[in-house]
Amino acid sequence: TLFPYTTLFRSPHPIYNIFGSKVPKSEALNKLQLNPNDKHILFFGFIRRYKGLDLLLEAMSYARMKHLNIKLIIAGECYEDWSYYQKLIEQYGLQSSIILKTDYIPSEDLKYYFSASDIVVQPYRTATQSGVTQIAYNFERPMLVTNVGGLAEIVPDKKVGYVVDTNATAIADALIDFYSKNREEEFSRNAAIEKKRFEWDSFIKGIENLYKKL
Repeated sequence: TLFPYTTLFRSPHPIYNIFGSKVPKSEALNKLQLNPNDKHILFFGFIRRYKGLDLLLEAMSYARMKHLNIKLIIAGECYEDWSYYQKLIEQYGLQSSIILKTDYIPSEDLKYYFSASDIVVQPYRTATQSGVTQIAYNFERPMLVTNVGGLAEIVPDKKVGYVVDTNATAIADALIDFYSKNREEEFSRNAAIEKKRFEWDSFIKGIENLYKKL
């Protein structure tokens, strides 16, 4: 081989802890002027087609989802033609179920969006790793991710959240399970434990161990 003495070091990206700590959900809901009687799921980050927002909107349109009284917070700037998503929202009759926060969101406000949400949904069509996942860990939020790239390795299925196939039916099935079985507290507690393996200390120790091997 060209590099017979190559040593590989593999470590996930550490958590993003620069956005502060989670706040009580009641405080976050009040800050964002959201109804505490509603359920809230979060789609966060730049909006691009590969991130699968259209799949999540389709899942939200199912009759078995609509009775759950879920509000989808779409928080992030759109990097393509928003009219595509607006047409889907209108086609599926979701106008009253969508909370749009597509303007610039100051860093100091991120904690409110994550703390107000029951679960963070990443319905990506493609991915490697995701910074959104590591932000969600920082705020100890349950997550739903699709089985693409390295996301399944970061989010243990049925422990911190769900790893599902990349289609609207699988997304809807997971969200229905989440709410029907009241899994938020359990998954949030597990996220608080699981995030320890993504702390910066763990990342640095991995680099130090690699250095010693070399």
